[in-house]
Amino acid sequence: MTVEQTAPPAQLSRDDRRAMLRTMILIRTYEQAILREYHADKSPGFDIGAGLIPGEMHLSAGQEPVAAGVCAHLTADDALTATHRPHHLAIAHGMELRPMTAEIFGRETGLGKGRGGHMHLFDPATHFSCSGIIAEGLPAALGQAFAFRHAGSDRIAVAVAGEGAANQGAFHESLNLAALWKLPVVFVIEDNDWGISVARSASTSIPSNAARAAGYGMPGIRVEGNDVEAVHAAAGEAVARARSGGGPSLIEVHTLRLWGHFEGDAQGYRPDLEGVPGFDPIPGYEQKLIDAGVVTGADLDVMRGWASEQVEDAINYAKNSPRPNPDEALNYVFVEGPQS
Repeated sequence: MTVEQTAPPAQLSRDDRRAMLRTMILIRTYEQAILREYHADKSPGFDIGAGLIPGEMHLSAGQEPVAAGVCAHLTADDALTATHRPHHLAIAHGMELRPMTAEIFGRETGLGKGRGGHMHLFDPATHFSCSGIIAEGLPAALGQAFAFRHAGSDRIAVAVAGEGAANQGAFHESLNLAALWKLPVVFVIEDNDWGISVARSASTSIPSNAARAAGYGMPGIRVEGNDVEAVHAAAGEAVARARSGGGPSLIEVHTLRLWGHFEGDAQGYRPDLEGVPGFDPIPGYEQKLIDAGVVTGADLDVMRGWASEQVEDAINYAKNSPRPNPDEALNYVFVEGPQS
């Protein structure tokens, strides 16, 4: 059955709410720092191949509620697969900032020894992976979920993808197989309204991808409002269902991309740009918790200070880490034929 998220979420504890806000603040602080470092040496003319962090950069400002709400239910033993916009999910799932940042900077101390970059973060410690290939993480999550069930554990897999991925064959194949085998997996779609520069309304024939869950015999729910507490409630039900052997679920969250698809994206295709900052989910949640007496202005200052310390430490660590040796460029890659 497909259900729109309209009922108020279950009551959360004070600690739960503070923890989710803290996670959201850490994510935003991190993305702001990466934004700063990425653009620092790409002027006066923007050169995507220049600087300490060359290449494309996809930042997740605005999508923090998805990461904080879903990952609050996960442990480091659960698997999480993400997209080309992965930092918020990696941080919320507990990835250490130092090796993550070193990988983004292409340094030897990174998760992949600087070979993968920000779209290819692989962390065995938290069972996290991501890819620049659209919908690639869904089949991988099925394999992890299958292995967890075969081992007799209650571990689950979560596959996060964008709304554009819901039009890929891998999405439909994955939902079908997950339902057929009743695998412990949760599918999460981040609907930020834009598949690069294509409006969702121009690419998808239905208003809610959650409706597609019914075609594969699993629950589907769409969460409106980019509300971290509503995401937390929906994810709690889906995670509990997966852990108890009830099978897969699909959650679609109507979230927000505050910045461009990639850094350097002028976003001339977006008619909504002027109003976008007003929908930033973090100030609204901060005020909600202040009004509820959960945090004070002083608490927010402490959270921001802590986040800044963590992030700047990771940035400095990355900058001071060695670059990969060019003589080892073929190490850790598959190469056909005999090696000399």
